[in-house]
Amino acid sequence: MADVCRSQVHLPFRAGIESTPDMTSRGKRVLILLVGWSFILLGIAGLFLPILQGILFLFIGLVILSSQYVWAQRLLARLRTRFPKLGRTADQAAAKASIWLRRLTGQAQ
Repeated sequence: MADVCRSQVHLPFRAGIESTPDMTSRGKRVLILLVGWSFILLGIAGLFLPILQGILFLFIGLVILSSQYVWAQRLLARLRTRFPKLGRTADQAAAKASIWLRRLTGQAQ
């Protein structure tokens, strides 16, 4: 057993790790879900607390979760048709955030 290299030892609890195509995408998805649901919870708390802007946090949470959930996309689409000015403002904010993120990460436009 001493001659066996560590890379040849079979570890059953790590079997799925090597076969996963991209661990960063799974971590990114978990982070998006965590941040999105955190904003939703802050929004719900903000509906009852005068300090927090509940509607704003709910909207931000929906925008974040819409990249992962179809129901959030549908709800945002309904909000955009009902409140077109809010939709335009959200589109402008998303464009500015995209430019800011590209500058922050150093990606070309």
